[in-house]
Amino acid sequence: MHRTSGILLHPTSLPSPYGIGDLGSGAHRFVDFLAQAGQGLWQMLPLGPTGYQDSPYQCTSAFAGNPLLISPELLQQAGWLQATDIDPPDFSPDQVDFGAVSIWKSALLHRAMSGFNATACDADHRDFVHFCDIHRSWLDDFALYHALKVHHDLRPWTDWAPAYALRDPDALRQWSEANADQLELQRFIQYVFSRQWFGLRDYAKARGVHLIGDIPIFVAHDSSEVWTHPEWFELDAHGYPLVIAGVPPDYFSSTGQRWGNPLYRWQTLAADGYSFWVERLRRVLALVDLVRIDHFRGFAAYWEIPATEETAIKGRWAPGPRMDLFMALRRALGDDLPLIAEDLGVITEDVEALRDDLQLPGMAILQFGFEGIEGDFGRSAFLPHNHRHALAVYTGTHDNNTVLGWWADRDSATQHAVRRYLNHGSELNWDFIRAALASVAALALFPMQDVLGLGTEACMNRPGTSEGNWMWRYREEMLSDAAALRLRELTRLYGRLPYPAS
Repeated sequence: MHRTSGILLHPTSLPSPYGIGDLGSGAHRFVDFLAQAGQGLWQMLPLGPTGYQDSPYQCTSAFAGNPLLISPELLQQAGWLQATDIDPPDFSPDQVDFGAVSIWKSALLHRAMSGFNATACDADHRDFVHFCDIHRSWLDDFALYHALKVHHDLRPWTDWAPAYALRDPDALRQWSEANADQLELQRFIQYVFSRQWFGLRDYAKARGVHLIGDIPIFVAHDSSEVWTHPEWFELDAHGYPLVIAGVPPDYFSSTGQRWGNPLYRWQTLAADGYSFWVERLRRVLALVDLVRIDHFRGFAAYWEIPATEETAIKGRWAPGPRMDLFMALRRALGDDLPLIAEDLGVITEDVEALRDDLQLPGMAILQFGFEGIEGDFGRSAFLPHNHRHALAVYTGTHDNNTVLGWWADRDSATQHAVRRYLNHGSELNWDFIRAALASVAALALFPMQDVLGLGTEACMNRPGTSEGNWMWRYREEMLSDAAALRLRELTRLYGRLPYPAS
């Protein structure tokens, strides 16, 4: 594993005049910043269409791309929209208003399809047909699911008319024939996402920047996959979960986290060689170079919560698929799976054994190294003197406070210990970044908020809360040459430049 470093930033946090970050010029300028700063990695959160509470970890598809990431300016450059079409409302430059953006962009994509049908060249039309053909295994199901969801005012599929919710074949056929244009719109939206995504990926690759994606272990209940294949999940006859996913009480919450995702029927998935997981990982690896698997410990054992429970306290550990799943993935996709195991939380010997048998790098969060230390942090696996090479070290993740926000909440004893350990200077965020870069860990990553030196106001997510998450954005003027050059010099100093130092 090449020694390198990079920045964690979800594309929704990029600057743009359209209310949300997208795959257009803001993303390309961020790639330029990464290259200028000597960073070889751009890590993102899951890229699927968001559903419940706008969380990228509650996507309505395990395969589709998020329409909100589609760039209006690239649609205009393609000739499918006019300049007047993309004149945006007065969106906030600092936070995403998902509801307002979704309404505006949905209308925009309708107009873009009309423009495509009227003006696209023959090569583009052939390319669209080819895209639909090669992705038919998931695209047709998703198009029908999402078109029906729009038809039902975006309500969860369990709230649809029973004939549609429980997939009566005649009812679905008749509805599809009567609404063929709506299905074609959904296919077109996914085509546009793919076209813009691979344009960005090629741009990044040409500048030495590799992309890290993210796969949540579980899928959302309100998703195309659960609606299409209820037999894969622990559901009752009406489609509601019997048991749900989460984690027991931990660092983030005294009552645990009740995620609400339905749990897999792992034996059913195993019966056909885990084809869902094979195709899911194949799809993500077509989009990115490296994949972080969220909640890796769930493959060894997962926290099973009765769906009737209001908190995650009354759950139990249930056995996961363990090595059986990964052997199937290796047989289908190759032995050298480019994965990072998110091995945080309640980690036991079986989780570590599974990670090590697969020879996957785990994760270390520097902030966690100073939690509950009471002056003795020498044994913490999260701190650099105990790191190993097969590791991705982070100053924090999307679930953490920023370094400066975290620091402001620490007591005086912890702050004193941090100062001693880091030989703290005047900018704690840069002390953390330097410590991550200096680690022997092969990969070092830091949220963009820590590079920019932002506080709690810039948190991406607050686990255990349901409001105000996933909204943060930075402004274009925050990207400075000084920050890029400072980061590049530290990266060069600790031997992480993606190109040979000159």
